[in-house]
Amino acid sequence: MGDVTAREGRGRAAGSGWSRRGVLAGLIGAPVLLLAACNDNKSAEAGAGGTGGSGGTGGSGTSDAGGTGGTATGGAQPTPSATSTPTPKTSAAVITVTPADGATAASFSEPVRVAVAGGTFSTVKVADSTGKALAGELSADGTLWTSAAAPASGTKYTVAAVAFDKEKLEADANAVFTTATPANTFVGYFTPEDGSVVGVGMPVSINFSKAVTDRKAVQQAITVIAEPGVEIVGHWFSSTRLDFRPQHYWAKGTKVTVKLRLKDVQGAKGVYGTQSKDVRFTIGRAQTSVADLAAKKLTVTTDGQVSAVYAISGGSPEFRTWGGKMVITEQYQQTRMNSQTVGLGSEYDIPDVPHAQRLSTSGTFIHGNYWSPASTFGSQNTSHGCVGLRDVKGGQDASADGYKFFKSSMIGDVVEVANSGDKTVAPSNGLNGWNMGWAEWKAGSAI
Repeated sequence: MGDVTAREGRGRAAGSGWSRRGVLAGLIGAPVLLLAACNDNKSAEAGAGGTGGSGGTGGSGTSDAGGTGGTATGGAQPTPSATSTPTPKTSAAVITVTPADGATAASFSEPVRVAVAGGTFSTVKVADSTGKALAGELSADGTLWTSAAAPASGTKYTVAAVAFDKEKLEADANAVFTTATPANTFVGYFTPEDGSVVGVGMPVSINFSKAVTDRKAVQQAITVIAEPGVEIVGHWFSSTRLDFRPQHYWAKGTKVTVKLRLKDVQGAKGVYGTQSKDVRFTIGRAQTSVADLAAKKLTVTTDGQVSAVYAISGGSPEFRTWGGKMVITEQYQQTRMNSQTVGLGSEYDIPDVPHAQRLSTSGTFIHGNYWSPASTFGSQNTSHGCVGLRDVKGGQDASADGYKFFKSSMIGDVVEVANSGDKTVAPSNGLNGWNMGWAEWKAGSAI
């Protein structure tokens, strides 16, 4: 401002006071200098604060020589960009379970299938409510798992499957379904009993509660094995009866196992089996007997040696005894025999026949006889078709032939009737399939 003051002093000296030009110049010049002073201060601040500006992110401080001032962009802090979370990738593998998840009446006649599209399986597990796994097999390309057998009826199953697509991304599937329960069923009533010890002639005989039309399917569901091993073949006598036996009598001591796997097997249209069990029995000592009605004697052979010979009486000429090999199927210490039950009217009704052993379904027995004279046995055939041995009323005499033969016998022993004068008993009349040749027997198999 020194320059202005000098000019003002000179103006006053010359004009004895303030000239109009001097006032105007003062009014105009002062703000300019003030403005310049403010700008200079900002420039100074910018120059001094330039280091502060450069301390900022990317800032710079400058001072113009002309006093226009600097700019400090570095003093402002930039807003950091927000970090974004990447979207998870989804596996391209798609798993399908058949039966569908949630099914409550699923088929039990078709296998379970678990398929994947766009990937391959690493694991597939199907199990029932007890944790028992349903066996299955994965296809060669790893895209289809199929159960080895159909699921059981009336059973709840869980499915757990894991697959990976080509980028190794995992896909999981979990399903639950329940199979239907069949409305119509059948069972097989088997002989001999589980755990029994029987004679060498005892076949496995199964009588079905309903007629079987798919004999192959049913027979395939039944397995009979022996130890020591021997070929065993089934033979259908009718739509409700299937027997199994070897070519020759069982060897003594043989252990036999019958595996019934009839559950959910369709025996006829809409009719399904319900059983899944094993039956085991053992062959005892080897005993067979021959009743020669011409000689009127019974010869018993035990383990290859003749063990007894008894005098007998067979069927009379009017009521001849069936011929052939017959298996003991029932034993009674004492039983009633009434002729009306076998179509012979009122021929006889004996309430206490001792030591009776059934040989045929039609009513042939070998039994004790206390009502005929002792001289009858070994000399005459006088019965209505049965084979009789001397015995006493009440059957308590241990020395009587009827008593001794009964005590030495067991279910499954074979009594062969020879020289009876009658035809051979039908193989289906009792457990008497031994009267059929092996080729004919095998021809009756459905598999």
